[in-house]
Amino acid sequence: MRLLRNLAFYAAFYIGSVFVVLACVATLLLASRQTFVKAVHSWSLYHRWCMRNLLGIRIRVEGRLPEGPVFVAMKHESFFEAIDIPQVVPFPGVFAKAELMRIPLWGMVGDRYGLVEVQRDQGAKALRHMMAAAKRITGEGRSLMIFPEGTRVPHGTCPPLQSGFAGIYKLLGLPVVPISVDAGPLYHHWLKRSGTITYRIHDPLPPGLPRGEVEERVHAAINAQNPV
Repeated sequence: MRLLRNLAFYAAFYIGSVFVVLACVATLLLASRQTFVKAVHSWSLYHRWCMRNLLGIRIRVEGRLPEGPVFVAMKHESFFEAIDIPQVVPFPGVFAKAELMRIPLWGMVGDRYGLVEVQRDQGAKALRHMMAAAKRITGEGRSLMIFPEGTRVPHGTCPPLQSGFAGIYKLLGLPVVPISVDAGPLYHHWLKRSGTITYRIHDPLPPGLPRGEVEERVHAAINAQNPV
């Protein structure tokens, strides 16, 4: 049964994703920005529908985001978080690795939606570009989101935060809200399991904290559901 559930999920989600991306491109070219954003969010909603009805995975959210733009730092254990972000952080600007922006069509949609391209090997020039894009997004009243450990990591591991996190936090001057998530045991493997994935939204940390303190507190919070 588990194998059949997974086969149904992969067929439904990935075939459906092709049509969703094409719809996003069409609305980007022909419709209003609001319609385009709704089309992008429909991919995330469709993913949740497939998870719930085909895999038997439920989502629980503990806590609430504060009002106004914030800098969200989230644990990254699986592809699940990358798709599901808009269901937890409304219309976010997301720091994303440059490789994602090279995917045909998807990269164009991501750029227009508000992905902030991270080029780790380009130094100060890349940082200036990132901060200009981030300031434009927060100027629209939107929050920003980053995976501060840099990439997906297996459940049960706690790598240090990437060095760029503290610098972005300092330059943004926004409260940082850590979010832990325990998706790895259910979603990270090819054969996904039924159960409940929990997001835990932690209390915001004020801007202006010393680098060591903000890194330590964010690291502890995003790994709150991650036994080592």
